[in-house]
Amino acid sequence: MNTFTYSYPTKVYFGEGAAKNLPAELAKVGKNVMLAYGGGSIKKNGVFDKLTDILKSAGKNVIEFSGIMSNPTYAKVQEGAKIAKENAVDFILAVGGGSVIDCCKVISAQAKIPDDLWEFETQKHGSPSEFIPMGAVVTAFGTGAEMNNGAVITHEEKKIKGALWGAFYRFAVLDPAYTMTMPMKQVISGAFDALSHCMETYMGSPRETNLSDEINEACQRNIIKNLRATLKNNDDVTARSELVWAAAMAENGMLKIGKVTDFQAHMLEHQLGAYTDCNHGQGLAVIHPVLYRHMLPEAQAQFARLAVSVWGISPDGKDENQLADGFINALSDFIKEVGLPTKFSEMGITDTDFKAIADSTVLTGGCCKKFTKEELLDILNECR
Repeated sequence: MNTFTYSYPTKVYFGEGAAKNLPAELAKVGKNVMLAYGGGSIKKNGVFDKLTDILKSAGKNVIEFSGIMSNPTYAKVQEGAKIAKENAVDFILAVGGGSVIDCCKVISAQAKIPDDLWEFETQKHGSPSEFIPMGAVVTAFGTGAEMNNGAVITHEEKKIKGALWGAFYRFAVLDPAYTMTMPMKQVISGAFDALSHCMETYMGSPRETNLSDEINEACQRNIIKNLRATLKNNDDVTARSELVWAAAMAENGMLKIGKVTDFQAHMLEHQLGAYTDCNHGQGLAVIHPVLYRHMLPEAQAQFARLAVSVWGISPDGKDENQLADGFINALSDFIKEVGLPTKFSEMGITDTDFKAIADSTVLTGGCCKKFTKEELLDILNECR
């Protein structure tokens, strides 16, 4: 393994009834609390009422910030930062999935600096040092966004879907019961995103067997097993709790200890999303097998290990190349099994500027294959 320093600032309250810890946390923060959420599903499932009751009982002045969309935009970040400044917000409580949680990380930073945060981070290469403190209540799992300080934001004017850096959450409430009303399409997409995070971390370096990767293999097996269990019975709270924690594990840094990660598939899908506003997990499902076919010669040993340790393919009578090919086939079959798309056309993406997408995609240093922009365009065309 590579040398590393590991420190983790977010306190996690996990399990049914985990929100009971909110009053103690709220007692530590100021009076003005921004309650941030998405399209309003938390009002339909009762979570909004529960949380506002807790906030009011704690004597907080609640400032609502709603309408945070999937693939949150930089314009939405600026809207939230403006509201936070105008209302002297002391604390942000983000309630939702990765989109809400990512958006609030950037709001927490933008509200504290006079500069345009996008230009400050991407052009001046600055790092914000002051933030509005935050807590998260997860109602949609998959991204693991509550576990880190990176945020994926779409700058519509620049046609870039990229990373900005904000604050870590002081605490995260992960109550599996809060995720039980997720639409099945979102459950499947979220689970595959979590699986993708695991694979993208695994495919980085070092490429030899190491403890972080062995823990990673267990997370991948867990996601596959429990997504299958959920598809059989969506009311299986045990399976859901496993998926919620596996998604968190994929992004809390544990699997990345001593690793330089890959994430080339994510970078390509992010730019696809910048041009099409597509579903993230679905885009990853289409891209991964095709990209992995292109990676096979360089990634053969890691693919072969995944074939045996994650997908249960017997190594008897097979060489490393056959096992590696078996891994890609098993992944492709699983994508079909759970009802994810295998082509962009199945997602309604039939006509977009694939060359511009390829040309604007970040090439990741941790990937075992050094892709060119031309090869990324070939991959996109094969995904049509």
